[in-house]
Amino acid sequence: MSQKLIDHSPDLKRLRDEGYALKINPGFLVLEQIPYVNNNKEIKYGTLVMGLNQAGNKAAKPPDHTAWFAGEHPCDHIGKPITQIVNNSQNQVVGGIAINYYFSCCPTEPYKDYYEKVKTYETALSGPAQHLESNVTARVYPVMLPEEEDGSVFNYYDTASSRAGISEVSDKLAVNRVAIVGVGGTGSYVLDLLAKTPVKEIHIFDGDKFLNHNAFRSPGAPAVEDLEKQMTKVDYFASQYSQMHRHIIPHPDFITLENVALLQGMDFVFLCMDRGLDKRGIVDKLVEWGMAFIDVGMSLYLVDNQLLGMLRVTASTNDKRDHIKKKIPFVNGNENDDYAQNIQVADLNALNAALAVHKWKKLCGFYQDLERENHTTYDINVNQLNSQDQL
Repeated sequence: MSQKLIDHSPDLKRLRDEGYALKINPGFLVLEQIPYVNNNKEIKYGTLVMGLNQAGNKAAKPPDHTAWFAGEHPCDHIGKPITQIVNNSQNQVVGGIAINYYFSCCPTEPYKDYYEKVKTYETALSGPAQHLESNVTARVYPVMLPEEEDGSVFNYYDTASSRAGISEVSDKLAVNRVAIVGVGGTGSYVLDLLAKTPVKEIHIFDGDKFLNHNAFRSPGAPAVEDLEKQMTKVDYFASQYSQMHRHIIPHPDFITLENVALLQGMDFVFLCMDRGLDKRGIVDKLVEWGMAFIDVGMSLYLVDNQLLGMLRVTASTNDKRDHIKKKIPFVNGNENDDYAQNIQVADLNALNAALAVHKWKKLCGFYQDLERENHTTYDINVNQLNSQDQL
């Protein structure tokens, strides 16, 4: 509830986005880690508490000019007590906080919002501390934990979207269930990007183990101990990305015609598999079930001791299906395809994944899509990005 209140209140949101450690206790605004100076000229950190007025689901104007403070008596930079804002000493509990002082800083005009009020008090308190140490600040950018009732998919609050003012746009990505079939090179980077979105559940499918060579074409930097465990890829990546996203669901299975029904009920599927012959039957089933998906591919060749080739992203939705049999290769890699021999190409895996997730975000309405392409290729040696099969 408190994060939603902050999101709907421009003044509170500005404080949070600027890095202040604020939280909402019932009826009160609490700001922690406010620097000040005590009578020994030591820099300390206290807590400000203010009465919080609400108008529906957002903050209204502050009810008055007063505040409470938890800490020692604030002083100037030479240790002389500040008396201008200290009304009296009061040891009591306010808003769940054991406070020590009652402040009164009355402006010429009433505070127009909480941002103005907080900045006034913060300047009075932290100014002497900054005089002693210029880098002291109340902008500590604390980790923001979502409340249980918010139902967030993240273990900590997405302040990137809120700071950018795109929270409502990001909500378009909150689809229920997305599957990634294959979390090798490209698939693992797709997971890396999806884990930063509000997708409700991310299901990952792969039957391989996470071994030494995988570390060189996947995001992150696995420890030796991680490699020695020889975990399945899905268990390894679930353990890594569950630190951020709460609903990474591993399936230690290769998707084949025998178990393709595991994909039923997904809202979207990323096919990041290199088994072309199996892929034909899987694609046919996805089309039959009316499911939207993106297939990715990469073809690399070694010529004159240099790599060249092409990346591919092919989207398929109920709006357009007629291109996929021409654009998706339904053959297994051959001995002339150097990518099938596991050459380490992490940058190309990452680029292929980024193009795929970029297209998915277009389909969700996150990005404006004027071209409405459904097949994209990138030619490495001529640095050319091509869009085809527009709606």
